[in-house]
Amino acid sequence: MQRSAGVLLHPTSLPSRHGIGDIGPGAHAYVRWLAEAGAKWWQILPLCP
Repeated sequence: MQRSAGVLLHPTSLPSRHGIGDIGPGAHAYVRWLAEAGAKWWQILPLCP
């Protein structure tokens, strides 16, 4: 098994024009940045209670 790195980040932590993050342009830019940084995983917390 190869080692890899990632982050734990809820989508509402991402910037957006609505004041709360979403799976929109900010998330796409974040995923591109993660890939450029060499991260392989983005784990999100549960999206509902």
